[in-house]
Amino acid sequence: MIDKQDRRSFLKTAAATSALGAVGARPANAAATRISNVKLAAPQPFSFEALKQEAKRLVKEPYRAPNVPAPEITSQIDYEKWGQITYNTDHALYADTGERFPVEFFHLGMFFKKAIRVFAVENGDAREIIYDTSYFNMPEDSIARKLPAGAGFAGFRIQESKDGSLDWKKNDWVAFLGASYFRAIGELRQYGLSARGVALDTWQMGSNEEFPDFTQIYVGPETEDGVVLHALLEGPSITGAYKFLMTRGKGVVMDIDCALYLRGSFTRFGVAPLTSMYWFSETKKPTAVDWRPEVHDSDGLSMWTGTGERLWRPLNNPDRVMASAFGDNNPKGFGLMQRDRVYDHYLDNVFYDRRPSVWVEPKGDWGKGTIQLIEIPTDDEIHDNVVCVWVPEKNAVPGAEFEFSYRLHWLADEPYPTNLARCVGTRLGNGGQPGKPRPKGVRKFMVEFLGDPLAKLPFGVKPEPVLWASRGSFSYVYTEAVFDGVPGHWRAQFDLTVEGNDPVEMRLYLKNGDTILSESWLYQYHPF
Repeated sequence: MIDKQDRRSFLKTAAATSALGAVGARPANAAATRISNVKLAAPQPFSFEALKQEAKRLVKEPYRAPNVPAPEITSQIDYEKWGQITYNTDHALYADTGERFPVEFFHLGMFFKKAIRVFAVENGDAREIIYDTSYFNMPEDSIARKLPAGAGFAGFRIQESKDGSLDWKKNDWVAFLGASYFRAIGELRQYGLSARGVALDTWQMGSNEEFPDFTQIYVGPETEDGVVLHALLEGPSITGAYKFLMTRGKGVVMDIDCALYLRGSFTRFGVAPLTSMYWFSETKKPTAVDWRPEVHDSDGLSMWTGTGERLWRPLNNPDRVMASAFGDNNPKGFGLMQRDRVYDHYLDNVFYDRRPSVWVEPKGDWGKGTIQLIEIPTDDEIHDNVVCVWVPEKNAVPGAEFEFSYRLHWLADEPYPTNLARCVGTRLGNGGQPGKPRPKGVRKFMVEFLGDPLAKLPFGVKPEPVLWASRGSFSYVYTEAVFDGVPGHWRAQFDLTVEGNDPVEMRLYLKNGDTILSESWLYQYHPF
């Protein structure tokens, strides 16, 4: 999949973006390896607990910059030359063993100069995979041939099962490339938004965002449940150890355990971060800015609070960086969703309608904190401009330690959908009445809901909209069915009158008597 990336994926990953030995010493009775198609270093004992102890030890030492081998060579491997270098599937890790999911590697280049070390784990031993140009198909005159032996890899991808219906040599389902970024396909077989290990002071005023790296990756062993990975995280102000159990089903599910150790301080210490792109949608867009009706990888933030409330926050492309915080205690889940699945709403053959939704399911006690949404202005689809993170209440200061467990669901929809009606559209326009002068400072909203509770309303009964705004006043408030033949499709319509340009926080849900019919729509309106 990733060798057929859409036009923004490469630039997106590139913009995002230490030589350590394996943990422990070589055992005297190390078992022989089954791997014969790549060069391997001597075995070292390995375990997740040992990796955590290594990260804990490293945080007490001065930060070591990432390994950047032969920059005078990699700086000449531009996007075009990098694209000419492909991995030789004969050398895919585990292709010569009985395991189902082979692993291919990405080459270093101008946009991927940092080398990671990759280890194959078998029987409790880790053996480093030694880089060699023979693993790659490349032109005879490629400057990449001059890289030194053992230079390392930029990243890797996991191919589809060898015993599946797809050609594993042409299809992958997980990719790690750049800093601590990783992606997976959803059940509609498309890449889209990214996750990463941690997000540190993302667009935090007075601080510079830090992008730590996965410097060492340990692949395997494969289990009946899926593919196991471990990763060592290193940055100027943090170290960490990660364990991934990745399961390939109708989409991809990742069970993640991480231990993080701080040598620096952070105001916005982001756990389980998701990074996506939202340019414009049906809500509003500048006139003739683009030929397509909508362009986005995600169109909203969905939240399931610790008290059981369901919230939907449509995304914005604001004129300045905006950060929203939603306080919670032990949230049941949250994620960046792509709800609009209609091709004609995009008209683009990069298939935005198939991009995955990613849901974060906390495991264990996460306690108090905030789900934070950072929205960054963009004027093109090549830029990731939306970040969603969990920020724990505990202070992120030198010496602090954190452990989190969670599950990422890369699917088409939420894994635990609500029974309530859901918001399926937010549309803005000029306020007032047709045929009359449109008053200034008045904005009309059309918020669409769809779901079984609305379909079951008795004939003649209209749902009641419950509205709130941080400032301003409402008028022309009413609901009506959408006459498209779809049962349970209703919209709430209202005008908002507000003065000034400061953002307005809004909330809306539908009810019938004392019965709540819909999730709560949250919106941050920027008067224009």
